[in-house]
Amino acid sequence: MGIKEDAHFDKILRDIKSVKIQGAENVAKAGIKAFLLKPTAKSAKKIASVRPTEPLLQNSLKILLNSKNMKLTANKILREIEKSHERISKKGATLIKNGMNIYTHCHSSSVVDIIKYAKKKQKKNFVVYTTEVEPLLQGRMTAKELASMGINVIIFPDLSAGMALKKCDLFLFGADAYTKKYVVNKIGTSTLVKISEHYKVPRYSCGVSMKFTKKVKIEKRGGKEVWDERDKNISVENYAFDKTRLVWLTGIISEFGILKPKDFVRKARENLKEKLCNIKNFS
Repeated sequence: MGIKEDAHFDKILRDIKSVKIQGAENVAKAGIKAFLLKPTAKSAKKIASVRPTEPLLQNSLKILLNSKNMKLTANKILREIEKSHERISKKGATLIKNGMNIYTHCHSSSVVDIIKYAKKKQKKNFVVYTTEVEPLLQGRMTAKELASMGINVIIFPDLSAGMALKKCDLFLFGADAYTKKYVVNKIGTSTLVKISEHYKVPRYSCGVSMKFTKKVKIEKRGGKEVWDERDKNISVENYAFDKTRLVWLTGIISEFGILKPKDFVRKARENLKEKLCNIKNFS
């Protein structure tokens, strides 16, 4: 590996770590690109460690490590992610009706594309509600991206989330990981799901099935993202994600369609097992 490729590899990892590259699918795509620059088990471990709460990346790396033709397999994985993403956009958009108020949390490419599809392809009119999402203000990113498409967005401070959800007809959010019992997503998701349940707002997680995993480590990020305070008596706990029980959800929107959580888990587990057991066929 040359100096130029080595530098490119390190830059991709820095961009993933700093959340310059964000969203589970974008992280996976960037991680695959980095792996192809340095296709070894050691580099795969290093890539996966940068964002530990990303099984889409981890599962992709497992498949690549056991593939005979890594470049061909990488292209197949990326195409499958794109096709799954397109199906999610079309299926999810069917839940959006004219005049709806839609709540979303943080920045999910799956949710953003569902909303864009409903606006551009189905010509539906609606309003999106969101919050700023501290400490990195990813909600503002969602607001700007949707506004650029001519979609009306109302943004609230984080602590006004309950007031915002009370006005909404639908809650769509992304996923960084799925397990048998939980969806792991941006910190605050669990609280928002419980609030939406209280107000009887239907709530759907949106994501590709390759985010399924047996167990997941919750990433804890540096306290300086929250507050760069140097007082020795002050410490900051900065967890990036939380776990939400699947039984609290109305459904999950994936490439399989809109399913009840238990049906999604069954299909996702079978699909992932098939991929990992038949890597030769996949590649």
